[in-house]
Amino acid sequence: MKAPLINIRNLHISLGTFLPEQLAPGVSFLEPGTAVPAATATPAGDVLVPPAIGEYWVGQGGIYAGIQQDEDGQLYHKIFAAEDVGRFAWGEHGTETTVTSKSNGVLNTCILRDTDGSFPAAEAAGNYTADGHHDFVLPSIAELNHAWTFIPDSFAKEAYWSSTQRSADGAYSMAFGAGWLGSSGKGIERLTRPVRSLPIQ
Repeated sequence: MKAPLINIRNLHISLGTFLPEQLAPGVSFLEPGTAVPAATATPAGDVLVPPAIGEYWVGQGGIYAGIQQDEDGQLYHKIFAAEDVGRFAWGEHGTETTVTSKSNGVLNTCILRDTDGSFPAAEAAGNYTADGHHDFVLPSIAELNHAWTFIPDSFAKEAYWSSTQRSADGAYSMAFGAGWLGSSGKGIERLTRPVRSLPIQ
């Protein structure tokens, strides 16, 4: 008795490309010559499916806060660390910097990295890693407002530093208890919560 023939008419093999993050494990964004990378792009042909807003996104390093648009119209998944990294001063009271973006925490954090002086909140946020991801930054004030709007229960009822400067003496913060946006002196220690962004292709 002959074995049955198997007729394969079409065979489709799909290969995705993996784009690794640009920083090696354990490399601080403050080390000379390094940079805060843009968030890792979605592998070609793959679609990331986020969990419900407010849930931990397994493999992505934190709590999913939904989609936010930046000033250029680009949409991003926002993922906040599941925990605070501590209380820190914003840094360099009396020094005017150019970190004025209200929506781009990556840009602000990159500028702080390249600015002379000490910026403890941004340094702590940039050094945070989770699920193998090293692209966390200090969120902008718009990103913190987004978190207060969609995942307020994931934060303490206190004020958190943003990366957005208001003046030489102050920077913006978001009070998760009262729900207001304010500014404080840069020397005040406030809670710090890192965020990472995944571009939607």
